Amino acid sequence: MQHSNALNRLDRLPVSRFHKVTLLAVAFAYFFEFADINSFATTAPKLIRLWGLTVDQVAYVTSLSFVGMFIGAVVAGSIADRWGRKRALIWTTLFFGVSSFAAVFSWDLVSLGVFRVLTSAGLSAMTVVGVVYVNEMYPSAIRGKYQAYAIAIGICGTPVTNLIASAVVPLNDWSWRLVYLWGSLGVLLVLFSGRLKESPRWLESRGEHAAADAVLREIETAVAAEKGPLPEPAPPVAETPSTKAPLRLLLQKKYLLPTLLLSVLWMTQTIGFFGYSSWAPTLLAKEGFSVEKSVFYVALTTVGAPLGCYLASLVTDRFERKWCLVAFGTVIAVCGLLYGLTFDPVLIIVFGFLVNLFERGYTALAYAYSPELFDTRARSLGTSVSYGLGRLSNAAGPLIVAALYTGHGYRSVFYFIAGTWLVGAVTLAAFGTRTRAARLSDAESQRVRVPA
Repeated sequence: MQHSNALNRLDRLPVSRFHKVTLLAVAFAYFFEFADINSFATTAPKLIRLWGLTVDQVAYVTSLSFVGMFIGAVVAGSIADRWGRKRALIWTTLFFGVSSFAAVFSWDLVSLGVFRVLTSAGLSAMTVVGVVYVNEMYPSAIRGKYQAYAIAIGICGTPVTNLIASAVVPLNDWSWRLVYLWGSLGVLLVLFSGRLKESPRWLESRGEHAAADAVLREIETAVAAEKGPLPEPAPPVAETPSTKAPLRLLLQKKYLLPTLLLSVLWMTQTIGFFGYSSWAPTLLAKEGFSVEKSVFYVALTTVGAPLGCYLASLVTDRFERKWCLVAFGTVIAVCGLLYGLTFDPVLIIVFGFLVNLFERGYTALAYAYSPELFDTRARSLGTSVSYGLGRLSNAAGPLIVAALYTGHGYRSVFYFIAGTWLVGAVTLAAFGTRTRAARLSDAESQRVRVPA
């Protein structure tokens, strides 16, 4: 049987222009994902005034968006396995961009809600595909760092969008539509399509060894021309071809625990993060801050997000990711609670900044950690299902937040959010799998090889 040996051949490549172009493309997609993901949150305070919306109506639209995210994440696994990682990345990004553009022309809450559900499905699908793509295209020793780099660049979409929203939303009664127009620019990812390569590991997992070898030769030729002779890869390892991973595969013992663990990770991350980010502008406005000030304060806090991704890049490949996630989750819980206990504008910005810093670092770590718990056959399916269940869980999150706010006040929301983060941290500490030893072993097996 022919083996293209994709994993080992990719693992021994030095960082080159190929890796940087791939990073830029994925980061571009992430940028407009993060730009678009909170569009409704930044426009909701204005729509409450224009359309007479209630907090409960905002909650329903937000909840339905997470149903869309679940559908998108689950479908993404099948798309990525059937179409390939590259094509799936392009098409899912086009889908959320076109859906966001449609939202520009919304005429009432129902139409906007439909377009937001479609946009959310595309956003979630693209995220799953992007995470898997980076995991399969970068050497084991640095993939966590480059996952964090991609998110560090991409997460800039959040503060940029919030600052744009704070400037354009107050202008007049239609200017809120410009926020959705901005989010639709993700469609420009097509400009990168000719520079991206299909994942050789995906091709190899389907038994398409000749195609995988052809892609690897293209990559190796370009890298060798830039960096010089390449070391020999480790010997091939046989892998059973698989063209489709059925859902029941995740019920097997080797996949069930990672799927359950990651489902808890993404459920607590989703409820905890979106409970904060989706509601902060609206709740601040409800507590007496002007729409302009509430959006501006939240925009300032999101400046911490890129720094959080950079922090994650410093620790993700150096320490055990499991324990980094536990530490970050605990800090988020504390800072999020303190955010909810103050109405001082300076402290709101400080604690909000810290929440964004550590939460985005947590997400970068989780994006690198999740696909490592599965082999190539189950990687896309396991990542998509666990990520999708996390997003689906937050269909109830906004309704809980609305009920807590209505029944028990502003601060109760932040007690709930802090508790959610602590549940995730404790679960990871107790049941999380360690992955650093396997990464170091892969890296060491490549270092001992010299050029032929």
